[in-house]
Amino acid sequence: MSGAATTASVPDSDTLSSRGELRQLVAATLMPGFVGTELPDWLAARLRAGLGGVCVFGPNIVSRSQLRALTDAVRAANPRAVIAIDEEGGDVTRLYYDQGSPYPGPAVLGRLDDLQLTERVGRTVAEELAAVGCTLNFAPDADVNSNPDNPVIGVRSFGTDPVAVARHIGAWVTGHEGAGIAVSAKHFPGHGDTAQDSHLALPVIDADLETLRSRELVPFRAAIEAGARTIMTSHILIPQVDAEFPATHSRIILQGLLREELGFDGLIVSDALDMKGASGIHGIPEAAVRALDAGCDLLCIGTENTDAELGEIEDRVLAAIASGRLSIERVLEAALRVRELGEETNAVLAALDAGSNGASASTRADDDAPASEFAEPVFDTAQVQRAFDVSPHARAWLDAGIAPSAVVRIDTVANIAVGVAPWGPFAELARHPFPTDSAWSAPHALAEGSAALPEVPGPVIVVGKDIHRYAFARDAIDELRANGGAVLVVDLGWPSDDRAYADIATFGASRLLGRSVLALLEGQPA
Repeated sequence: MSGAATTASVPDSDTLSSRGELRQLVAATLMPGFVGTELPDWLAARLRAGLGGVCVFGPNIVSRSQLRALTDAVRAANPRAVIAIDEEGGDVTRLYYDQGSPYPGPAVLGRLDDLQLTERVGRTVAEELAAVGCTLNFAPDADVNSNPDNPVIGVRSFGTDPVAVARHIGAWVTGHEGAGIAVSAKHFPGHGDTAQDSHLALPVIDADLETLRSRELVPFRAAIEAGARTIMTSHILIPQVDAEFPATHSRIILQGLLREELGFDGLIVSDALDMKGASGIHGIPEAAVRALDAGCDLLCIGTENTDAELGEIEDRVLAAIASGRLSIERVLEAALRVRELGEETNAVLAALDAGSNGASASTRADDDAPASEFAEPVFDTAQVQRAFDVSPHARAWLDAGIAPSAVVRIDTVANIAVGVAPWGPFAELARHPFPTDSAWSAPHALAEGSAALPEVPGPVIVVGKDIHRYAFARDAIDELRANGGAVLVVDLGWPSDDRAYADIATFGASRLLGRSVLALLEGQPA
């Protein structure tokens, strides 16, 4: 930490409880989500009382001017509040939650291996966030996706090679932090080697410390060296490092590995405590106590929190302090880090606004435009296509210029991090429809438990995400192939190593990648 003025403005730990300021310091460590597109009265009151910040999600956004008005309202209630968002520049998007992201996504950037492009994406994302008043981005994803069956990381990762991932993490952080908006590299110490989603369970990684050092920790070192101001924890259990506590609750991992071994002195953010990996057994209030005690400074609570829930968390933390389970000094340290980051990032935002000729960010960004009409960055589809993995079968299909007589859309349950944002070709077609006589204009939908596909004449294009992970999807493709018709499978997720269900693998499902797939299938250059 730095800034003597900040430290001097807070009483020492011996006087906190008697002066009634301890609850305010506890509040400074909390970051809830909320329901609605305007700042709720209860949340404004908590911000005025010292709440550390808020996290904005897709359903909170309808336009840029509305989002800037919302973030301005947060700052009016608490000028040093941290305002966070998940904008990873790919499948995970909040600014473009209604339409799909115009960015290539981390896995594509890793495959292109153009560090200047990666830095440009990081910088451009930060510039967009500055325009709408967000000061902290829960990105980039620094996980090494070593397990192709990973249900929650996949294309959010820059790849499988730790050194290559580290190069791109360094470039992305450099671009983003250089534009003034703080990053939060995640999910420490690494969520890539899991086959479970920590939103739904507590994943276990069977790796020893040397494996972590040579694989998982490499990109986090790069993030720290590039100037990442915050690091986000993961709700994963690594028994060979800490057999009792998941990373978010582990002093061994947060103090031993992150603080002492990697030398990180910035702010540690917990992943959302409403996730089952953090609170499935003990509940959110107890998860908050354990996260603070382990070394987390800012606690991301969840997506749709309430005033009563925040009160319960504060009460549990205060009770833990009173009983001696949690030290006042630890809470004071966490609160000071959050306040310092809030003051620093909001000062940067004010300077950026002042440098825009007096125009507010909302005025510069299409005041009354819905989110689907955002002025957005432009990327070259031909460049993006170079990241695709195109099989010989797919190449022959493309060379022959085959037009499908049917398109089958495979719908699977999206992981919670991605949510229900439009994806792939269907996101692009929602904005720029094909003629009604095209097979793309009326795709057949297939989901788990739905009725069997009708008799579909060939040639057929099948489109889905992570297709190899779903038995119903594999079975449907096998049946289509067995019927003897021409079948082309397009996987917009992370495919299996054998590519058995990915004739074209895009390594991402953003709207940009959907546009690039359609261009490729329409005969534009790969």
